[in-house]
Amino acid sequence: VGVYLLDGGVLNLGPYVGAATEHTLIPVGRGVCGTAVAEGRNLVVDDVRTLNNYLSCSLDTRSEIVVLIRDPETSQILGQIDADGHAVGAFDESDERLLKQIAARLAPLLTSE
Repeated sequence: VGVYLLDGGVLNLGPYVGAATEHTLIPVGRGVCGTAVAEGRNLVVDDVRTLNNYLSCSLDTRSEIVVLIRDPETSQILGQIDADGHAVGAFDESDERLLKQIAARLAPLLTSE
């Protein structure tokens, strides 16, 4: 589970827990994370092996959820919360609701100066 912060057209890996990853910078439009930003929506992928545009952080990953972090006043995308699962279909609507609540609490911290 990690947080990516959007800087221009690139997602930069911020705080995360998990195995080391080479995907510390992800261009908007690449992989599940970049696609979520490009499309401006949260994504739940039941089986990442079905995607052509998937960036693999681990060979054990089977599912992924990405929830956008938005500025509460402008709805501008600030970043995202990304989680990988080791089982197909690991995430559902309840996971998305929880991550949306966390994203809403993170957003003011990312907009304060």
